[in-house]
Amino acid sequence: MTENLENLTVLHGLSGDKVFAAFAGYTLGKNDFSELLRAVFAFNAENDFCKYVTDLILFDENPLSLCLASHKQPSEYLKSAYLGDLRIIFNSLATLSSENYFEVGKTDLTPEEFYDKAAALYPAAGFGRYLKYTSFTYEKGDIVPIEHINPISLEQLKDYKFEKRQIEENVKAFLSDLPYANMLLYGDRGTGKSSSVHAMVKKYAESGLRLIELSPKNINLIREIKDKVNTLPMKFIIFIDDLSLQDNDERLTDLKANLEGSCRYCGNAMVVATSNRRHVVRENRETRENAVHVSDELDEQLSLSDRFGLTVMFSATSKDQYLSIVKQLAEDAGVTPDEQLLLLAERWAVCKGGRSPRRARQFIDFWVARARTGSEIDF
Repeated sequence: MTENLENLTVLHGLSGDKVFAAFAGYTLGKNDFSELLRAVFAFNAENDFCKYVTDLILFDENPLSLCLASHKQPSEYLKSAYLGDLRIIFNSLATLSSENYFEVGKTDLTPEEFYDKAAALYPAAGFGRYLKYTSFTYEKGDIVPIEHINPISLEQLKDYKFEKRQIEENVKAFLSDLPYANMLLYGDRGTGKSSSVHAMVKKYAESGLRLIELSPKNINLIREIKDKVNTLPMKFIIFIDDLSLQDNDERLTDLKANLEGSCRYCGNAMVVATSNRRHVVRENRETRENAVHVSDELDEQLSLSDRFGLTVMFSATSKDQYLSIVKQLAEDAGVTPDEQLLLLAERWAVCKGGRSPRRARQFIDFWVARARTGSEIDF
């Protein structure tokens, strides 16, 4: 078999990348150098082309990367085919002339050394898109990476220690293959429900935790997502933010079917939802008045929230708690939280419609930006 970039086996998926496809076409004489240049410049690969290609290999989703990420040893046939693909690619890179239009670069690794690097990386950090990204959405039947994610960390979330501890202990059980529960986080706006979830993913990403955001309107797709991730070695939070349903919503039955009322061993997917209401299903006065058995109707409306094995309430922020959060955020920003600052913070809360951790952070961001630009603090 002729050794060229069209004969890749394990790494044949690289041909779907436009730069790699242009590279392959050029090495085989199917397109000229200008076409390769256009692709290189379009995808910012001109500073180190070799690194661009080796990154493609490292993040590729293929039978070998999945096997290694699943803590399994590949067959000698699969390993041999992978090493053969690496040799073809490395040899093609070595013979590529940049003609001074871009920096080809080089890899100091042999195919065997590159394989050893991948074999050490994949079991610890995941493979493919799950190695490169931690958060995803679900679109048209595919798990799609989110390029820019919420960078919040647990250390940046002030107070609400008990609530965060409950969430974290459940996440740790999930990652340790111990009994865990689907979670409902409910409470006032801006108290840190969603941010706590994102912070958990950031903290435990290296332990294999990933997040898939699902719009409330698509909750009927939970089972489909579970089937998609069932064979993957990572752990996934299926995250539904700001969940609220009407009692006659047909999605209600779908969601109930995908939730369990108690902790159990259950694969690698956990459903986590946030809501401003403890009772996710909105009560309808007409339904209540027309119900023959009102208590039965109410039980039916409450049964959804009861299906979550763990519910965590983020209560309203008191004045003292709000000012405590302001002080902590100010200190993190290198600002002395003096009496004048706290008076302005309280005024901010009154003007903006209430106290919450979100309001506190918005105030500190506003204050720091105005102070550092020398602008008048006026609101």
